[in-house]
Amino acid sequence: MKGIYCNSLTEYKRLQTKEVRIGDLLLGNGNPIRIQTMTTADTMDTEKTVAECIRCIEAGAELVRITAPSKKEAENLAVIKKILNDKGYTTPLVADIHFTPNAAEIAARIIEKVRVNPGNYADKKKFDFIEYTDAAYAAEIDRIRDRFVPLVKICKEYGTAMRIGTNHGSLSDRIMSRYGDTPIGMVESAMEFLRIARDESYHQIILSMKSSNPQVMVQAYRLLVQKMDEEFGECYPLHLGVTEAGDGEDGRIKSAIGIGTLLEDGIGDTIRVSLTEDPEFEIPVCRDIVNRYADRTNHQAIQPIEGSDKIILPYSPFEYKKRHTSTIQNIGGEHVPIVVADYMDDETITPTDLNCIGYVYNEITDKWNIGDAAADYIYTGDKLLDFNLPGTLQVICNHKAWQNATDKNKYHPFFKMEDYLSYEESLDTLHFVHVNANVEWDTLQQLIAKVKSNPKAVLCQDSSNKHSMPSVRRFLIELQKQNVECPVILCVENKEKTVDEQLIDFATNAGGLMLDGYGDGIWLWNHMLEIDNIKVSGRTYLPVSNNHQFLNNTSFSILQATRTRISKTEYISCPSCGRTLFDLQDTTAMIRNATNHLKGVKIAIMGCIVNGPGEMADADFGYVGSGPGKITLYKNKEVVKRNVPSEIAVDELIQILKDNEVWIEPTGA
Repeated sequence: MKGIYCNSLTEYKRLQTKEVRIGDLLLGNGNPIRIQTMTTADTMDTEKTVAECIRCIEAGAELVRITAPSKKEAENLAVIKKILNDKGYTTPLVADIHFTPNAAEIAARIIEKVRVNPGNYADKKKFDFIEYTDAAYAAEIDRIRDRFVPLVKICKEYGTAMRIGTNHGSLSDRIMSRYGDTPIGMVESAMEFLRIARDESYHQIILSMKSSNPQVMVQAYRLLVQKMDEEFGECYPLHLGVTEAGDGEDGRIKSAIGIGTLLEDGIGDTIRVSLTEDPEFEIPVCRDIVNRYADRTNHQAIQPIEGSDKIILPYSPFEYKKRHTSTIQNIGGEHVPIVVADYMDDETITPTDLNCIGYVYNEITDKWNIGDAAADYIYTGDKLLDFNLPGTLQVICNHKAWQNATDKNKYHPFFKMEDYLSYEESLDTLHFVHVNANVEWDTLQQLIAKVKSNPKAVLCQDSSNKHSMPSVRRFLIELQKQNVECPVILCVENKEKTVDEQLIDFATNAGGLMLDGYGDGIWLWNHMLEIDNIKVSGRTYLPVSNNHQFLNNTSFSILQATRTRISKTEYISCPSCGRTLFDLQDTTAMIRNATNHLKGVKIAIMGCIVNGPGEMADADFGYVGSGPGKITLYKNKEVVKRNVPSEIAVDELIQILKDNEVWIEPTGA
C-alpha cells in the first residue's frame, strides 16, 4: 500500500479485504457497504425483541445485533430466530458477547455471527498496572488461546462468522499495562485474537476499533489496516462505528466524522451509527453516510502525491498534530479554530439578526451578551453594517465593499482566487482568499507563490470535486510540503440536501480534515433559508430560529467532536441494548437539561456495567446502571457512590459536580 493505510489518498478505491459470509450475506471484497444496528429490548422479552428486529429490517438493516450477556439469552436467540424466519425474515442475526465465553459458544451454534470483545472475553478489568516479562506475557496469550479456541472451532464447524470488536474504553489491564491507553493498544488487542484464529485456519472474521473519540477511532483503524497488511499481506473486513456517540445532531456529527473520514479513503465494509435512540432511527443515518460513496469512483482526477514506491506524508495519520500555521490576529498559530457565519444572502443585517450566532444585544444597557458558541467572523458579501459590532466579532466582505469601509480593523477584504492572482496592489492587512482545490494544478502553484509573498493571507479552502475532502487534503499537503504556513479556513457548501445529509456532509468534509491537524477555521453554507425546526429522522432535536443558527451550531459541534474547540458539555452516551437497566433516552435528556451549561465537562451515561466504567473512556464523570433502578456514579474511573436509587441519581450527580468544583449555576437560576 505504498507505506500508507489505504490504496490511495487521491483516487477513491475501496480497500481490498477478504470476503466473509454471514448467512446469505456477503461482506468485504468489494461487496456493498452493509448497514446494521442493534436492538434495545431485553433479549428475554422475545416479543419486543422480535418486533424491534422487524422494525430495523424493514427500515433497511442488513444485519441486526442482539445482546447475549448470559447463557439464557444466548439460548433464547434460537426462539427469536425461528419466529423471524417463520414470518419470512432471514436477515442475519449477530450475538453481542461480553465476559461470557459459554454464551458465545451457545450463540455460535444458533445464529449467523457472534461479536466478542477481546478486552473482556478472557480478561477482567480491575484497572491494575502489571509489569510483564516477555515470558509472562506469552503465558497470558496461551491462557487466552485456551479460552478462545473452543469458540473458533465451533464457528468453523457451524459456518458462523465472528467480529473481533475492540473498544477503546474496555482494553484489558494486560493491554493497558504493556501498550497504554493508545490506538496501538487497541490494535494489538484485536491482533492477538486474530492471530489465534488464523492459527486455527479460521478466516470468517470482521474487526472493529470503536471509541467515543473519533480521533482515536480513526487512528486505530488506520493502524489496524497497516498492521494487517504488514503482518499478513491481506486485510480482513472492517466494521466502522463511533461508540457511545449520543443522540440528535451531536450523535450524527460525531459518527459521521469517524465513519466518514475512513470511508473517504475506501476503508470500511459495514457500519453502525450508535445513537441513544430507537434502533430503527440509526438506519437512515447509515444509509445517508453510505450513499455518499455510491457514485464516487468517477470523480475528477486529483494531483497524485509524489513517490511511486512509498508515499511520504508531511504529517502522521496515526497521531494528532495540528499543522503549524502563522498567527494573523486571532487566526492560526495556537488559536482555536474560528467559526465564520455566512450572511451573504441576507438583504439586510440588524443587531437582532446576530442572536442566532451567539450575540444578543440589549438596547437598554447598550451592551452585547456573547455566548460560548459565538461565531468569530461574519461574511456579508457586498454589504457594510450600519451598527457597532460586539467586540469579538469581525466582518469579512468583498474587496470592493471593503474599500468603502471606514473601520479597517473590523472589516477585512475577501477575494475570489482569480481576482487575487491578478491583484497587483500590496496588502499589508488580514485578507481572505477563496480557493477551489479542483482547478488546474498550475493555477494552485501560482496561488502558493503569491501567498508566500503575502504573509497576511488566509485561505478559504473548498473543492468542487465529487471527491471533495481528499481534493482539499491534497492541496493542504502541498502547502505543508512547500513550508507555506498561511492559515486555512475549511469551507463546505451544501445544496438540495436533507438536514441529516447536510450534517453528515459538513461533518465528514470538515471534520475529517480537522482530525489530521488541518484547519484554522470552519465556514459552512447551504441553501436552506428558513427553518422552524430541525427534524432528524422524524424527531425534532435542535430548535433553531433560522438557518444561521443551524449552521453555527453545526460548526461548533464539529469542532467539539474533533476536540479542536470545546464550547459546550460533552456527553458520551451508549446507544442502549437489552442489558440497559434504565430508560436511557429519557435519562440522557434529563442529564443534558441539567448540565448542558457546563462547558468542557465530559459526562458519560451508560446503561450497564458492560459500558461503564471501562467504555466511558476519557469521561470526567459517569452515570452507570448497576442494577434495576440502581445507579453507580463515577469520577473518572473511580466509584464515588454505589447503588443510588435512579429517582435521585441525577441530583446526586449534580452534587458530585458541585463537590468537585465544576458546577456553576445556570444563567437565570
